[in-house]
Amino acid sequence: MLLITAIVAALLSLILIKLSYAVINLRRENKVSLGSGGNDALERAIRAQANFTEYVPTGLILMACLELNGAPWWLVLIPGLTLIIGRVFHALGINQAPPNFSKRVLGMKFTFHTLIALAIVNIAWSVYQFIA
Repeated sequence: MLLITAIVAALLSLILIKLSYAVINLRRENKVSLGSGGNDALERAIRAQANFTEYVPTGLILMACLELNGAPWWLVLIPGLTLIIGRVFHALGINQAPPNFSKRVLGMKFTFHTLIALAIVNIAWSVYQFIA
């Protein structure tokens, strides 16, 4: 079962829905059907949503691999929480006017470090399971 991954995926989905509604609302307000129409706020919202969708799937796949391969619950939960934190910080940083680069950078650091850690832990756990 993928209980931890399911909870993290559900929480991340709620964040994605929030980011998507921000794009939809700004498109309606600015009467823009495609692209940003040169609107800064809409461009930031589009990039926040797109960046989210670029990184989250890899994290969830790596978490699911760990969980399916029998890793301890905490080894799946901790990266899940740091992925959520990273994505929230990034979205907050990019959506502020003017953008708050410190939050945005912090969010990307959390995200990158989480993905790197998940990749390394997946390799290590798989080798451990193979040997044991």
